[in-house]
Amino acid sequence: VQLQASGGGLVQAGGSLTLSCAASGRTYSNHGVGWFHQAPGKEREFVAAIRWNGGESYYADSMKGRVATSRDKAENTVYLQMNTLKPEDTAVYYCAYSTLGLRTTPRAYDYWGQGTLVTVSS
Repeated sequence: VQLQASGGGLVQAGGSLTLSCAASGRTYSNHGVGWFHQAPGKEREFVAAIRWNGGESYYADSMKGRVATSRDKAENTVYLQMNTLKPEDTAVYYCAYSTLGLRTTPRAYDYWGQGTLVTVSS
């Protein structure tokens, strides 16, 4: 599975941004796509995950209510909509694919996109 993340950029605090993760290769409905972010000097943290068939999703408590993940089946693309962004959301955002379904730990993910930088200015 190959993943291509995009959509990062510079946004003002309080603004919104939508990230995309285009997937190619052999995928299965019960597998999962996760979103993680990693700020400089910090560990990679879970943001959200969605089952590949789009039927189930899960969010980190710290992000719940401000982010939503969805899947466009026709485009084989998963999206992460982020609202009310804060300067502390500044990080590189990664999408990843897990054969284990919805998981919150990076080691459960087998395939990773290259990351896209999100910078939130105050």
